[in-house]
Amino acid sequence: MARSFGLSRRFSAADQLQKPVPAITVPVQPLPPGSAGRATAAQLGIADPDPITFFVIGDHGGVKAPGPQNAVSYAMQRREGAPAFVYSVGDWVYFGGDEAGWDTQVYEPYGHLDVPLVGIPGNHDDQYGGDPPFDPSRGPLDGWMANMSTPKPEVPPADPQLEYGRYTQTQPWCDWTLQLAAATIVGVYTNVPSGGHLDQSQIDWISAELKAARSDLPVIVTLHHPPYSVDLHHGGSQAMGAALDSAFTSSGRWPDLVLTGHVHDFQSFSRKTQARTVRYVVIGNSGYHNLHQLAHDASPGMDLGGGVTLEYGDASEYGFLALTVGAGKISGEYIGVKPGTMPDGSDAQVTPGKFKF
Repeated sequence: MARSFGLSRRFSAADQLQKPVPAITVPVQPLPPGSAGRATAAQLGIADPDPITFFVIGDHGGVKAPGPQNAVSYAMQRREGAPAFVYSVGDWVYFGGDEAGWDTQVYEPYGHLDVPLVGIPGNHDDQYGGDPPFDPSRGPLDGWMANMSTPKPEVPPADPQLEYGRYTQTQPWCDWTLQLAAATIVGVYTNVPSGGHLDQSQIDWISAELKAARSDLPVIVTLHHPPYSVDLHHGGSQAMGAALDSAFTSSGRWPDLVLTGHVHDFQSFSRKTQARTVRYVVIGNSGYHNLHQLAHDASPGMDLGGGVTLEYGDASEYGFLALTVGAGKISGEYIGVKPGTMPDGSDAQVTPGKFKF
């Protein structure tokens, strides 16, 4: 677990819930070439039953210590009933999304997970999410786009021999909507600055996608930087909360679920609005080794004001989220994972049902 250096005595859950963007931060980066779009399950090689079950992971690149990532991958493989796909809320390749990292942080650890991988990028999937010096010849999200958004399935540049049997994915762009028979998933890239950033065009696009989504199906919105978090490292993003609220209000459609990462633990919040109660989930403990501690006073059922309640938090281990959507409803199960001693994760301790909704 990450050391707090006394922060647990200084900051409460309420202090951390939503924080303004720091004055000194990484500059907003250009978006990659292309434009937002939609994709059906069939276009991405996804089986699309109704109801459908899929897994959600975040912050899973095992750059320094592959054990936790391999343990979570192994836990997903041995889960009874294979998911239709795995959806990532970002930070696939630490620390700056370089092409070489796709071999060891994506293709190899998920080589035996025989389902499509889809999702959105996080701040570390762009080179400016890493450390200088930066390479001026690289483009925005270049590694991520080359592996997740190609016109057709291709042999990955990082796995030229196709050793792991996975071709590149054909998502429309870094902002895109997945149209399933049971639900609509609207995903958006929140750039690299601390606290995230959305251009107004991206906010308008979210609003338009919510308006266009089928009214009889649940809607899930995904982004990397969380609007709410009671961890001691990052905290929640006031900017992301305001941006989403703007899109939700202007569209007249509030989602059923908001999925985020960035913070390396698991948290679930419920938020009562005039329109409906919305669940906000942080799932950022799926492989990167450094976990983020929760505030000392964070506890289930805690009223954080503004209609927001902390339902559950776990910074003790790694994990993933299993979602099932059908008949207009979303159910979720958080599965905890503790690595053992085997590098491949095969002796991981897996705890199903740590939290359900």
